[in-house]
Amino acid sequence: MKKIIVALVCMVGLTAMAQREKGHGRDGMKDLTAEQIATLHTKKMTLALDLTSAQEQKIKAINLEDAKERKAKHEERKAQKEEGERKKLTSDERYAMQNAKLDKMIARKAEMKKILSAEQYEKWQTMHHQRGQKHSKKRKAERKSKK
Repeated sequence: MKKIIVALVCMVGLTAMAQREKGHGRDGMKDLTAEQIATLHTKKMTLALDLTSAQEQKIKAINLEDAKERKAKHEERKAQKEEGERKKLTSDERYAMQNAKLDKMIARKAEMKKILSAEQYEKWQTMHHQRGQKHSKKRKAERKSKK
């Protein structure tokens, strides 16, 4: 009987610790400025793609622009959530948002193709695709856990 109780306490403790560890991935990034995020992202790309200093500067400018946009959108959503005025988007609004997002992705791809060599570009595409797949799986898992 004692062993069963000890085993249950251990299982509850491990489950609680596992739950706490779950969302640590991006929590540290939310306190950083857009410049810091862009610098970190650029350095990661430099390590992965072996960028030259000229390439690094061009990509840092792109990453900074993206980070500023993401920060602004995050602040906007946060303000809307606090005020309770977030509304459900209509299908036309969702279409326009998705269309703008895809246009931006196409433009980004063209920019990267100009900056990177053919070999670097192929590696970047692979990294980008794998990252997208990882986020897609994570979103699916989050949706299932909400249900």
